[in-house]
Amino acid sequence: MKDFFSLYTLTPWDGLNTDNLTRVKLLSLKSILTSYPVIRPEFLDDLISNLYNEKHFSYIQSIKRIQGPGNEDYDISHWNFIWAMDKDRRMFQFLIQKEKETESSQSVMAALAPPELAKLIQDHKKEAIHRILSLINSPKQINFLIVLAPKGKSIAQEQQPIPIKKELLKNLQLQNYLSNIPNIQGQWFPSFAPKCPICNVELVGMENYQIGFGKMICPRCGYKKL
Repeated sequence: MKDFFSLYTLTPWDGLNTDNLTRVKLLSLKSILTSYPVIRPEFLDDLISNLYNEKHFSYIQSIKRIQGPGNEDYDISHWNFIWAMDKDRRMFQFLIQKEKETESSQSVMAALAPPELAKLIQDHKKEAIHRILSLINSPKQINFLIVLAPKGKSIAQEQQPIPIKKELLKNLQLQNYLSNIPNIQGQWFPSFAPKCPICNVELVGMENYQIGFGKMICPRCGYKKL
């Protein structure tokens, strides 16, 4: 029993801790079973019904990161965390992964806590899992149940640098290079100043003439433009 998942979640139910992340370690079920147990769709259907109809069953979007036993990061969008306590004050925590966001896609139980549950499942396998899931979906036997769901993007995704293609980087570098090189007239972008129709020299403004847009004159031949 050495492989653990780590779940990082906000705790909005805690008035003193609404912004900080809390880490929850859960034992990977591959540590005690040959494969991750598949959860029947009926269990999830009943759970959703209880979330709607029972006041002590609640749903909160708060998961921000999930790491596997090898510290690999997962896309959090298909994960849920079930946290419950029964009338005998026994704690149950399960990390559930759904393959896709469709009704027909299957879900698996990836990890759990506390260690006592792992020992129970190791000894009794599927029979123990079925009894536990049946218990936590029985509102009269449960003090509270919370389903934690993903909230936005994983913090691992938010911290990743934006990838830049080599071609785009070359174009950006070329633009920066060109913007710093003056053209013949001392600027990169071409001048749109009016030119003399006779000798093609840029017209200049006449001094002391400020009416309207001013009066312009060719410095070479003396052509004037109003």
